[in-house]
Amino acid sequence: MKIRIIITSTLLGVFFLVSCQTKLTNVNLQSEVDSVSYCIGLSIGSNLQSSPMKEINYLAVAKGMEDGFGGKNTIDPYEANRIISTYMQRLETESSVTNKEEGDKFLAENKTKSGIVTTESGLQYKIIREGTGPKPKLTDNVTVHYHGTLTDGTVFDSSVDRGEPASFPVNGVIQGWQEALQLMPVGSKWELYIPSELAYGSRPMPGSKIQANMVLIFEVELISINEPDSIK
Repeated sequence: MKIRIIITSTLLGVFFLVSCQTKLTNVNLQSEVDSVSYCIGLSIGSNLQSSPMKEINYLAVAKGMEDGFGGKNTIDPYEANRIISTYMQRLETESSVTNKEEGDKFLAENKTKSGIVTTESGLQYKIIREGTGPKPKLTDNVTVHYHGTLTDGTVFDSSVDRGEPASFPVNGVIQGWQEALQLMPVGSKWELYIPSELAYGSRPMPGSKIQANMVLIFEVELISINEPDSIK
């Protein structure tokens, strides 16, 4: 997550935190402004769930917003940005290290379980159902159903939940998927356990529930190999 996004979200969040001394429990939405303010806060809170920031001093945020809005800049803006940047970078580094350690431990334990296959790259998979069709090549386009979770079970993406399979080129997805799809006969359903270096590594997509160095788990059903013009 970009630091600029976090700064903006924090400042906007004060609109629904100004009056609180602890966490809010009940809010009376008596006007359109009240409702809009609450929805802004709800959106910001949801977005911040995917950041390394796990706590915030609501009163300090409110005071900073009050001073800034009133023209009382008690801290030089450049110094304020440095403080925020340093803190967020430290949190991101700590989170990245922890995720890597926990991911390595998960994979080490998982590879000892019955039915788990580990490839030379470190990709792990379990065959739920083995198909009888052809295997895709790197240059092929495929249609799949998938359900993606973190190691704690958190769902971050799922065509199954959306009720519509996805189509894409094999060479257009993360390395773990590229490797697995070329091993899967059409009609197969596998569970993939993808090390971070075969997924998004230290640079996950902004706003995603996926953090740096996280192991990803996918249940993947390979439905078909398609003609190039059939990508959805």
